[in-house]
Amino acid sequence: MSAAESRDPRARRRRRRCARSGRVKGERRVRSERHDFLLEIGTEELPPGALRSLEEALVAGLAAGLRKAGLAHGELAGFATPRRLAVRAKRLAARQPEQHVKRRGPPLAAAFGPGGEPTRAALAFAEGCGTRVEALEQLDEGKGKFLFFIGSKPGERAIDLLPDLVREVLDALPIPRRMHWGEGTAMFVRPVHWVVMLLGSEVVPATLLDTPAGHFTRGHRFHAPRPIRIASPGSYERTLRERGRVLADLAARRERIRAEVTAAAANASGSALVTAALLDEVTALTEWPVALTGRFEERFLALPREVLISTLAHHQRDFPVEDASGCLLPAFIAVSNIESRDPAKVREGNERVVRARLADAAFFWEQDRKQPLAARAPALDAVTFQAKLGSLGDKTRRVRALGAAIAETTGGAVEPLLRAAELGKCDLLTHMVGEFPDLQGIMGSYYARADGEPEEVAAAIREHYLPRAAGDSLPSTRTGVALAIADKLDTVAAIFAIGEKPTGNKDPFGLRR
Repeated sequence: MSAAESRDPRARRRRRRCARSGRVKGERRVRSERHDFLLEIGTEELPPGALRSLEEALVAGLAAGLRKAGLAHGELAGFATPRRLAVRAKRLAARQPEQHVKRRGPPLAAAFGPGGEPTRAALAFAEGCGTRVEALEQLDEGKGKFLFFIGSKPGERAIDLLPDLVREVLDALPIPRRMHWGEGTAMFVRPVHWVVMLLGSEVVPATLLDTPAGHFTRGHRFHAPRPIRIASPGSYERTLRERGRVLADLAARRERIRAEVTAAAANASGSALVTAALLDEVTALTEWPVALTGRFEERFLALPREVLISTLAHHQRDFPVEDASGCLLPAFIAVSNIESRDPAKVREGNERVVRARLADAAFFWEQDRKQPLAARAPALDAVTFQAKLGSLGDKTRRVRALGAAIAETTGGAVEPLLRAAELGKCDLLTHMVGEFPDLQGIMGSYYARADGEPEEVAAAIREHYLPRAAGDSLPSTRTGVALAIADKLDTVAAIFAIGEKPTGNKDPFGLRR
């Protein structure tokens, strides 16, 4: 101790507090030490529909695991791209807090002999607690007096706890069907190729999913194919963005796609049709998104609007473009997962695929209208609805009878309902619906109008599938309401009648919706 320290009253008070607590300055520093933590699981391409839920589950699972282990931490952030799932915890405690221990030993009657000497039971209990019999407490908690050991033990190091903690988190991820790969025994949603697990700048020694943890990640498959070293959790996002050409943050990547698509559509004198579902899917398919504007021939605008949107959005994952009046333009916005040196080639490739798909749709549109929709009704008897419930023709007849009863009860018109029920499933036999199943009912209404059917019949054909899910649109016409109820009642009652009630992972007819 220096002369200056001996004269400083604050230094003397700190020494006295440390002496009373039995701790030294270095031990206090270790216990308060904190580091950022990073976990990244690198895989083959993950299923886009599950990417967001996997990221959220990984963050929630790590939070629960750290809470259970008593490891304090700061903000948690998740990351997800087609080839990785990652989570970062800021300021993770390097060690659990001191553990307070209270253990009950033998009753006093069995702990001491007639002369007050400790018995073998008392000695064994004290030895197991790492102390002497004289240091044990004698407490009465309502069931007589017992020997108790009351003390504390240092918490375990985070670097020792994290491997098993992370394994439990990965095992609990919501993966319906896990897969094997290679010669190992690990199972995951997709084969794992690398693992990064860092506590500060130090690698957490562990093997996860048959893969040793390390410092090295992978960047974009084409822009940055070589391994990239992650120096610390705090540099993770920046390193992937600058050296790997990967935007790891799912929300930031989604917003970038929205902004680029919106700007590209504005440059094409229109606005993009951006749905949440399509935006989520494109975000989950790209790591370095680049928006490109493509075009197709104006003659394809003669196709029904839904056909164009289904071709572009559902099949090609492109964003349709419409003008200020809501009419579609002969343009689309594609989002590429590469920043090409020759974007014109990428644009041409997308246009070629879209043009071929639209040409197919135009051919189906022409072929389907060569015969009336009603001409397909007899063929419904040759299409099985369900093995124990007969054909689509059988279902059509049941729905007609049930719908007529509903229409009479509700005061609706019976004749339009009978006609709509007769034609309702006929578009399932058209070329267009065979190629674009999501257009069932929609194409039936177009073909019915083209055949001169009443508007109420055409509308009911479209509406009898509504609502397709919670939050979907409802039928707007009386005939559509009655036919939708009849169709759904028949399906629910018939499936339950044959004992095929839906389960958690088996619901082919969507009854739980």
